[in-house]
Amino acid sequence: MPKFNYLLFIIPALIWGSTWYVIKYQLGSVDPIVSVSYRFGLAGVLLLGYAKIRSLRLGFTLKQHFFIALQGVLLFGANYWLVYLAELYLSSGLVAVAFSTLIFMNIFFSAIFLGDQIKKQIIIGAIFGLLGTILIYQSEFRRIAFDDQIKGLILCVSSIILASLGNIVSAFNQRAFKLPVVQTNGYGMLYGAIIMLCIALSSGKSIHFDLSFSYMASLAYLAIFGSVIAFTAYLTLIGRVGAATGAYAIIIVPVIALTISAIFEEYRPDLFAYLGMALILVGNILALKTKAKTK
Repeated sequence: MPKFNYLLFIIPALIWGSTWYVIKYQLGSVDPIVSVSYRFGLAGVLLLGYAKIRSLRLGFTLKQHFFIALQGVLLFGANYWLVYLAELYLSSGLVAVAFSTLIFMNIFFSAIFLGDQIKKQIIIGAIFGLLGTILIYQSEFRRIAFDDQIKGLILCVSSIILASLGNIVSAFNQRAFKLPVVQTNGYGMLYGAIIMLCIALSSGKSIHFDLSFSYMASLAYLAIFGSVIAFTAYLTLIGRVGAATGAYAIIIVPVIALTISAIFEEYRPDLFAYLGMALILVGNILALKTKAKTK
């Protein structure tokens, strides 16, 4: 690949690998659902501002806005709310590892809702991924309280399901309506932020802002780098080299996240964790290679 493509590959991998840890600095005095609203509200405004400057199409029908809002609340709202809550109980690296199974969930949901075909190699890859996740989490089960394990895992699995459904809606939007990714992400992020803020208000959550440097810096990093720059680089890469090749950037994310978690958090990987990570990587590669052959 040209050098610029390598740069586009490295940018989202490094950023998304680090955002799992940066989320920890959003947890504290501000309720997680409010922090999610701040993050994607800011990111949505930035993306739509970029689209406006570039004179990209911003007008859509009411029906299209409905599906964009559905994508937003699933992918940029409720999903991340549950991620923030899950990190109250589990290390950021483990949550990132669990999210690597999103590839398989996308495949299964695509078969159910979009009629895509499931290959045998994908099922084998999913089994590798599931076994790898079990191996990694079994070591964590000995470190944290049982109640925290259950809460964290339920929140994590629920967030993955919502994220996958959000991806399916996004795929539907592109197939059915031919909607552009940048503008729909901008509107979707803004819709997700507004809906999460409405839920926070209706449930009596306290709406305030943390003026500490750690909170504001992490919010800016997640909104600008994690939500705008990383997505822009990734989507540009997809346009240059194709979805199958570009998706390999996602494989590196859990490795970076676990490394950061081991350095800055209390997570200490053992032999089972390393073996589990290897199985997940093999499973993801199998799934992506199969997708590449079907294109």
